[in-house]
Amino acid sequence: MEGIFAGVDVGASRTKVALLDEDRQLVGWAVLKSGTDFSRTAEAGLLAALEEAGRGRSDIQGCVSTGYGRKNVTFHDGTKTEISCHAKGCFHYFPMAITIIDIGGQDNKVIKLDDHGRRITFKMNRKCAAGTGAFLEEMSARLDIPLEEMNALAEASTDMVELGSYCTVFSATEVLEKIRQGKKVPDIVKGLFFSVLKRVLEMDSLTERVVMTGGVVAHNPYLVRMLEEMVDREILVPPFPQLTGAVGAGLFAMEAPVSFR
Repeated sequence: MEGIFAGVDVGASRTKVALLDEDRQLVGWAVLKSGTDFSRTAEAGLLAALEEAGRGRSDIQGCVSTGYGRKNVTFHDGTKTEISCHAKGCFHYFPMAITIIDIGGQDNKVIKLDDHGRRITFKMNRKCAAGTGAFLEEMSARLDIPLEEMNALAEASTDMVELGSYCTVFSATEVLEKIRQGKKVPDIVKGLFFSVLKRVLEMDSLTERVVMTGGVVAHNPYLVRMLEEMVDREILVPPFPQLTGAVGAGLFAMEAPVSFR
C-alpha cells in the first residue's frame, strides 16, 4: 500500500489534521477543539484521521505541522508557518494568481499569490477579535443563539441591520441596543456577518480571483454569497475550507519525506 503524508494545523480554536496519498488526494481528516493541551489534541486528531482513512501510523512517510501551536506537535518531521501552508493548500486547489481570505477563530489572513504560487504580500489581524470567529461566537452568546444557527438566520434576513462598531465589546452593546429597539434577530445576525466582511476588506485590496477559507467560512457559507455581492465577482472555495492549512502542510511533507516518528 502506498505511503501517506500528514499535515497538522494547530490553531488557537481548532486543530485540523489532513492525510494525503501520493497522488495528493485527501484520504483522511479530523477537526478537534484545540483545548489546553495542544500536543494531546494533535495526537488525537492524527489517530482519528488515520481511522477514517483506514491506515496506520506506519503508513505515514512524513508530517509537517503548522499553526499557532505547531511546535507543540510531538511527532512532526518539520514545521512551516501558517501563511506558507495556507498559500500552499489554496494554490493546490486553484493554481492561478489569487487573493486568499482566511477567516479563523482568532485571526484573519489576506494572502496574495502570483500565478506560480509565490507569495506577493500577506496581512494578518492579530490585535483584536473583530472580524474573526471569536467575534461571532461572542455575539451568538449575547443573542443567546447557538453558533451553528447563525448562518441560517443571516440567510433569512429581509432588512439587514448595519452595525457601526468593529470592536467586539462595543458591538455587543450595540447589539443589545438594537434588540431593545425591536430589530429582528436575523437582520442583526446578517449585520454581524457584514461587519466581519467589512473588517476583512479593510485589511487589503483584492485581486480578480479570490479564495475564501477557514472554519468560519466552512460553517457559514452565506458569508461567501454576501462577499460575492459586495465585490461583484465569484468567490472560490476549496472542497474543505477548514482544512486548507493542514492540506498545505501535508503537501510540504510530501516534498521532503523523512522517517515519521
